[in-house]
Amino acid sequence: MDVKLIPGGLHVDERGIVAFVNDFDFNGVERFYTIKAHKAGEPRGWIGHKREHKWFMALVGTLVVAVVAPDDWENPSRDLPVQRYTLSALKPTVLHVPPGCATASIMLTHDALMGIFSSGKIETAAEDDWRFDGNMWAV
Repeated sequence: MDVKLIPGGLHVDERGIVAFVNDFDFNGVERFYTIKAHKAGEPRGWIGHKREHKWFMALVGTLVVAVVAPDDWENPSRDLPVQRYTLSALKPTVLHVPPGCATASIMLTHDALMGIFSSGKIETAAEDDWRFDGNMWAV
């Protein structure tokens, strides 16, 4: 799994706060969407992609993105290692998840808002959408 954290930063002055991730290259991004849970602590996922890249960012609040590489897309093992990444709007970072991975998330704060960038077009998204039991791996 070649998951990568792309760090950013904050600039604070008398006018306010600017959050940035200047090393995030939008090359390959086809669409963008956000996810906000009704309440903190509700796991969401597992969804995998064989071809799509995904980039995750906490726009507001704090959340966890969990990542696993299924060993068999039809019948994956339940004991695969899960990598977990805590993302916070207070420490701007983009998490790049390459093809071949499944992800799940959980909002840690009630106000958490996650932004997701995807390399797949919405018209073909269903062709590369692998949904697994929400309890398959621990978030």
